[in-house]
Amino acid sequence: MTDPLGLIGATGGASPLRPDRAGERPLAPGQPAFKDVLLDTLKEVNAMQQDADRAVEDLYSGKHNDLEGVVIATQKADTAFKMLQQVRNRMMEAYEEIKQMRV
Repeated sequence: MTDPLGLIGATGGASPLRPDRAGERPLAPGQPAFKDVLLDTLKEVNAMQQDADRAVEDLYSGKHNDLEGVVIATQKADTAFKMLQQVRNRMMEAYEEIKQMRV
């Protein structure tokens, strides 16, 4: 199989289909993809939610009496979830905008 555009086996640098724009530098090889960063963030937010739920359950069951720690864990989980929700909203707005483009 031939590679007329030179895309197979290309490593880093500028893509032949997308030349560098002035002032932008290409991503360094080995940097995580956006999808990987997003999935890792989802896992972190989920872990925060589970920790907050566990802290609330421990408070109710009497295992711990640290009310401030429970409130802080709950607020951190809530803030992380709201941030993730805003990222999702922005991505959906961008997707809708791209869908509206005429080719």
